[in-house]
Amino acid sequence: MRTIQEHLSSYASYHRDRRNIATHYVGIPMIVLGIFAFLGRPALALSGVTPALAVLVLGIAFYLRLDLRFGLAMLAVNLPAFLIGGWVAAQSTSHWLAGASGLFVAGWVIQFIGHAFEGKKPAFVDDLVGLLIGPLFLVAETAFAVGLRPELGAAIEAVAGPTHGARRESAARATV
Repeated sequence: MRTIQEHLSSYASYHRDRRNIATHYVGIPMIVLGIFAFLGRPALALSGVTPALAVLVLGIAFYLRLDLRFGLAMLAVNLPAFLIGGWVAAQSTSHWLAGASGLFVAGWVIQFIGHAFEGKKPAFVDDLVGLLIGPLFLVAETAFAVGLRPELGAAIEAVAGPTHGARRESAARATV
């Protein structure tokens, strides 16, 4: 099994444009909520367990196996998403389908807009595990931004390279 540094470095190499990363902060939570909403329908429950609960437990187990601290952070982020998704799933069928579909589709549209800024395909195209690493990437980026786990952030940047964006590039052009 690859390490957290290997997973995040690989994912980060597809996400160096700050505008793309910003779209992921909107799109990925929408997709996660949409998935939990789709899979949280009580009518889908087997022995009282919805597929959404199975996805939550298996996903958190994966994250905890990679890294205890980030695994706990992923639990803290995903538990509210699971609960909100369950609330959406408990609505009437039309509201459930509209809500889950709207979140899921809009989230992907936002993701693909971000990758247009990046000029690169999404990471999951080359490695389906990227679908699990995307939410972890956001948690890690947030941790790095507030000064947590700087050694991991530096190791990832050493592999993937620094982030860039329109603001820094336009400022550089203005000074030339």
